[in-house]
Amino acid sequence: MNAIDLSPIAETVCTTLGRWLSADPGDVALGLRTIAVGSVCNVSCAVLGCYLVLRRMSLLGDAISHAILPGLVIGFLLTGSISIVPMFAGALVFGMLTAFLTQTLQTYGRVSEDAGMGVVFTSLFALGVVLISGIGRMHLDKDCVFEGKIDLVAIDITEFAGLGVPLALGSLLPVLVMAVAFILLFWKELKVASFDPMLATSMGINATQIHYLLMGMVAGTTVAAFEAVGSILVVAMLIVPGATAHLLTDRLGWMILWSAVMGVLAAILGYIGAAYWNTSVAGMMAVAVGGQFLVVVIFAPRHGLLSKLVGNLELSLRIVAEDIVAALYRLEEQRTGSSEVDRATVDQATWADCRGFADGSLLTRPAAMMLRLRGQLAFVSGGRVELTDAGRRLGNSLVRSHRLWETFLDRHFELPADHLHEPASRIEHFIGPALQEKLARELDGSAVDPHGRSIPPLEQDDTN
Repeated sequence: MNAIDLSPIAETVCTTLGRWLSADPGDVALGLRTIAVGSVCNVSCAVLGCYLVLRRMSLLGDAISHAILPGLVIGFLLTGSISIVPMFAGALVFGMLTAFLTQTLQTYGRVSEDAGMGVVFTSLFALGVVLISGIGRMHLDKDCVFEGKIDLVAIDITEFAGLGVPLALGSLLPVLVMAVAFILLFWKELKVASFDPMLATSMGINATQIHYLLMGMVAGTTVAAFEAVGSILVVAMLIVPGATAHLLTDRLGWMILWSAVMGVLAAILGYIGAAYWNTSVAGMMAVAVGGQFLVVVIFAPRHGLLSKLVGNLELSLRIVAEDIVAALYRLEEQRTGSSEVDRATVDQATWADCRGFADGSLLTRPAAMMLRLRGQLAFVSGGRVELTDAGRRLGNSLVRSHRLWETFLDRHFELPADHLHEPASRIEHFIGPALQEKLARELDGSAVDPHGRSIPPLEQDDTN
């Protein structure tokens, strides 16, 4: 059976994209190859980096990328060759050695993990520099070390199915397959050991073995990507996509998927940015993934700064609104002389009263308008306000929660009577009907609070 020739499809794709982008199809082909190499490398690092983020070992990728330098030199010294096999083997050994020495210093040397990591990788990196300085016949390009040669992978190709495939994919694709297979094979063990190593041990999972297997995969991925993309992009992709995905979801599976998406997107945006500004492709990919992290930090739906700001604003608005309702309900109690409110004889409060109830908060007016829209507060003539039936039910629940909590604190904690109101004013906003009933049972149906005020019974909603 003849192999499928994909070259017509590739030519069509490059021609179409070139027309859309007003670019030469040959340049488009070079760009697609570079993006493909960057994407494979980024995804390989990102999916493993999720576990480093969860284990709070993010800097280990940086440590390994520096500490493999003496492994590269020793591989050359032993074989006299700069081919991929001896260099990969030497670097992998020193990558694993970095993880082992860091763990050993933490366990037996009574030093913190970050301190041990700093000692190990700086020492090994310095050893690599010394070895290189003493070997006149070994040339190490610092640009290759930091930025790799991702700019050149598009022209260093081989023919496959009519396509020009970058040779770098020959080492990066197997690493990606192994990383995915490793995660799928040890999914349960990695999850338990990452979140709770002691629990993993109690379940019969060798957490130490899983740790070193993971470190071995990280070291192998780092070494495989080192030559193609350099240390800058490797370190960025081991840390930033996982950290970004962690802000987007609390589920491990989705976190890994999101990190892979971030890696591919960074490769695309990074190449486009590098072409536009005529700068380093690897460096721009790292900048792109950093930009993604910044955007997610601000706009993440649950953990982003903006969502937290909105959530805090909503909570503050609700508390101010409930303070107004509770204060109006207490005012009605005072004017009728009973917790059983006679709604027909209660004088209406003024808008100035509401501002006083909420301590002059800037949110008073928005809170009052929200209560009005919900049908819990009514504005009447002369600048006066009054609670509706729905508002009185809310006020009943809030005051009941407040006085039940005061009674609970008085009965079970040695607090002066003048110290009961403040904590009850805070907690009343978070006690629902179920907890009210539990408190009432705990207090044996007590009818008054420590200040002698009646605890209102739960008012039922009779609207249905």
